[in-house]
Amino acid sequence: MDIIVCIKQVPDSYDISWDKSTGSLSRQSTGAILNPIDKNTLEAALTLREERGGFITAISMGPDQAEEVLREALGMGIDKAILLSDKVFAGADTLATSYALSCAIKKINRFDMVICGKESYDGVTGHVGPQLAEFLDLPQLTNSTEIAVKKNKVLVKQKIEDGYRLLEASFPVLITVGKNINQPRIPSMEDIMDAYREKMIDIWRGEDLNSNTEGFGLNGSPTKSQSVYVKKLEKGSAEILKGEPDVTAKRLVEILKEKGLL
Repeated sequence: MDIIVCIKQVPDSYDISWDKSTGSLSRQSTGAILNPIDKNTLEAALTLREERGGFITAISMGPDQAEEVLREALGMGIDKAILLSDKVFAGADTLATSYALSCAIKKINRFDMVICGKESYDGVTGHVGPQLAEFLDLPQLTNSTEIAVKKNKVLVKQKIEDGYRLLEASFPVLITVGKNINQPRIPSMEDIMDAYREKMIDIWRGEDLNSNTEGFGLNGSPTKSQSVYVKKLEKGSAEILKGEPDVTAKRLVEILKEKGLL
């Protein structure tokens, strides 16, 4: 079974900056990590390979520093890593991101399954998986909590608002997963070192995808930020209550009632 996994580098939550000219996140100057759900995505692919055999390719799009998340994927055990890195991809919204990823997957051509995290830590839109399925004309099984393969079909248990439901599709197929699907493995130090010393990452530029570059980056993004600002938090005042516990507790209740909080 040939599996393609789409992963993403996201900012460290307290270390972000913005390009005010484009309204986009400045990823080159931002500390970054592998999108947490993508660890579950990789684990799902690795588990399927252990059960069914096959080959796993991980794809990520971002600046050169995004190689780090692909090294992490290689350390976990995937077979091949591809980074889409080019200025033409910069500023992409979810649609332009999905389009670029679909072009790369079409170039790979051979695959049975595409697996994505259901959402990214920085955007939390949940758009990329479904949009990618549309670009590739694939059936999509979203928010999967279990994946099973039987002959030429894949079955998933999908989390919905009031419970679960079982879905089935033929190959090729796109699946999105959440954090409750598994517990990602922790690679050994030797595997991590091999990922940096022995493994190669293919770098693909926009021109390598043999596609209409107008669909990439800001040019291909119908969603654009009109303005970006950081909200300033006003400093508040605090009252420190002192005294015997029962008196202090009574005074606290009075204050909360005065403020309409009780």
